Amino acid sequence: MAPVVAAIDCGTNSIRLLVATAGPEGGLRELDRRLEINRLGQGVDATGELHPEALARTWQAVDAYAEVICGLGAERVRFVATSAARDARNREAFFGGVRERLGVEVDIIPGTEEARLSFTGALTGVPEAAEPVLVVDIGGGSTELVLGGADGSIRHAVSLDMGSVRLRERYLHHDVPTIDEVAQARAFVDGLLDGSGIDFTAVRGFIGVAGTATSLSAISQGLATYQREKVHRSHLTTERLLELSAELLATPVVQIEATTCLPRKRAEVICAGALINAAIARRVSVPMVVSESDILDALALELLQQG
Repeated sequence: MAPVVAAIDCGTNSIRLLVATAGPEGGLRELDRRLEINRLGQGVDATGELHPEALARTWQAVDAYAEVICGLGAERVRFVATSAARDARNREAFFGGVRERLGVEVDIIPGTEEARLSFTGALTGVPEAAEPVLVVDIGGGSTELVLGGADGSIRHAVSLDMGSVRLRERYLHHDVPTIDEVAQARAFVDGLLDGSGIDFTAVRGFIGVAGTATSLSAISQGLATYQREKVHRSHLTTERLLELSAELLATPVVQIEATTCLPRKRAEVICAGALINAAIARRVSVPMVVSESDILDALALELLQQG
């Protein structure tokens, strides 16, 4: 009988769990998948430390995940952390809390490893993508871009220190950002993209994964409640991504929360994520396909392969 495995991805804005076992044709059979907005990266860009409130929110989510993992009998657990934990001076407190609750060590993966896993996970959801394919994962603290082949081969991968939380806290200070704030944020994003080494003109397939891409799809479709099956493999044209960015940058957070399916802490930063996504879309000549399969799926597959 195939083992049950659990993968946890703790990013700057959310913490996510996937419990799975082996599925048909080398894939996954999902047993449980869930997400909590914990905003671990609260203030990290400015202070260099994890905020006590952010840690408290994270512990609450990890406690709930521990019950799920135990209840489903997961034999192998991997807990990875990304941008916020990489940047924080007091990350030992974070390590100890996870160890106490789950009995595993936190694996802080470098940006290049995060990019590789995002690429692998995305292709499990959109295996027929035209190549070279660009996979983009806009997180809270960093953005991973990977250009490669549909067979999983990677031409170029990069992790950039820009994300929805980092950009919001550093540049977009007002609830509805000012023209100057948006201009500064765009200049920062464009500068990083220009120096990324990615040949955007070569892209023939474009896949967006994780919170920003999935949220933009849900907003574009007018979903009153988030529906994973409608988001997965949906398409967003460049024109639509630019429209969404402009609309979200001009809309108060309370209105975004009231008129979309986004929770408060996602609504607070989606304008920044949309700005990054639009800047990438401008450089790519094909629509973005949204994949619900991402780094979590890649982590679970690797845990199963260890057996």
